[in-house]
Amino acid sequence: MKSREDSELGIPGEIHARPVRKPGPVVAAIVVLIFALMLAHGIVTNPNFDWPTVWMYLFNENVLSGIGWTLKLTLYSMIIATVLAIILAVMRKSSNPVLRWVSWFFIWFFRGTPVYTQLIFWGLFAVLIPRLAVGVPFGPEFWSIDTKSVVTASVAAVLGLGLNEAAYLSEIVRAGIEAVDDGQTEAAQALGMRRSLIMRRIILPQAMRIIVPPTGNETIGMLKTTSLVLAVPFILELQFATNAIASRIYKPIPLLLVASIWYLVITTILMILQAQLEKHFGKGFDKSSLSHAGKSAAIDHPTGESAMEAARMNKVKMGGLNA
Repeated sequence: MKSREDSELGIPGEIHARPVRKPGPVVAAIVVLIFALMLAHGIVTNPNFDWPTVWMYLFNENVLSGIGWTLKLTLYSMIIATVLAIILAVMRKSSNPVLRWVSWFFIWFFRGTPVYTQLIFWGLFAVLIPRLAVGVPFGPEFWSIDTKSVVTASVAAVLGLGLNEAAYLSEIVRAGIEAVDDGQTEAAQALGMRRSLIMRRIILPQAMRIIVPPTGNETIGMLKTTSLVLAVPFILELQFATNAIASRIYKPIPLLLVASIWYLVITTILMILQAQLEKHFGKGFDKSSLSHAGKSAAIDHPTGESAMEAARMNKVKMGGLNA
């Protein structure tokens, strides 16, 4: 393809290349657009969806209260899961075999059993263990309390969701930690830094670039998993609130749409926050910024000078490695 400067020279027999036409993507886009419009038309015009009822209950007091409880369950569960996941991931990499096996057993158990089953057990926790006590094993008790006053329905729901999620997040955190080069740890140890300080100041900040995307997906999954807390039973979250209204007015489909709309709104907000976090922790790893930096360097210096500069920088780096 000739540049504009070459075309202005009037070169005889100059070839003006044109891009090859590709009708396939255009046809596919038209077909997909037609099907999307047909689907939207069917959803809007179908009387069985009962859109007036949807708009009537979209901002219902019970629905808004259910949204608040759903967000609380998601937030508290993810806080517990994140803290516990970091602890479990560090234990998996510990030199102590007891810590490694305890971490492995926790992950194996909570990943191997369904979350619905775990929530049922947490709902029956007060029946299984009526009293919580602190004392000497097979000896006297120093302190005890009734389990029902501590493990309420909301606490059981948060614990059930948080502990289950911690088992999955711990593997994500472990993968992020292992993705950081071992030279980072060796360099920090050479400076006399403690293992805890190395993990907090060196390893985890670099691992966040890998940890954040799947953690965002897990958070969105947690938002929808809160609909299972009926097994505890916990009856204040969004899905139960809409189901209760649907049972009262005998219209399940419009109330399912109400729940779906709110779940989509909250998921969209979480996806935007996730994108911002990925952008923040991805600073310095953006390929486009590196390519722009390379282009600007090539523009600022002639070809020969930039080559000499690159050679000089390589010598400096090799000298540092040899030292």
